[in-house]
Amino acid sequence: MKDLQAAAEHLGHHFLYANLAKAQSKQDVLELIAAQYTLPSHFGKNFDALYDCMTDMVHKSGPQTGFIVVLEHIPAHAKFDKEAREQLLDIFRDAADYWSDRKIPFRCFYSFSVARTPKGEEPIEVESDEPMPTDKLLDVSPMALRMSSPFNAGYWLAAA
Repeated sequence: MKDLQAAAEHLGHHFLYANLAKAQSKQDVLELIAAQYTLPSHFGKNFDALYDCMTDMVHKSGPQTGFIVVLEHIPAHAKFDKEAREQLLDIFRDAADYWSDRKIPFRCFYSFSVARTPKGEEPIEVESDEPMPTDKLLDVSPMALRMSSPFNAGYWLAAA
């Protein structure tokens, strides 16, 4: 994480980090993002408002150099199911497209948080058949496909 932050500073990009480990619901996720990204008080705490805050509002505030955005420990349980996770990630995919159209770098890294059970208890069932990548941060940006490791800050520094 510190490598990403250092890369953002080196490149003159904004570094936005949100730890969502304590989130239990969509509202919790939005409130944590709002607080940790220091979104304005008029933020409507819904996905449309989040998109607006990540795109138009920032664009209208003046010239931008770039963004490295991190969503760590996105909840993966019944109260924040696969559909909600995909909707959240779509906001950031769409924001990456928005900034790409304006030739402004925007990279969004994320990881999932999967509930673990104490020893001796029954495992908690996750309602998805697909494995959850919980051991690393993933990048939703188009350039991620060309990266050997999406969490490799050296890649961003070499590209500058």
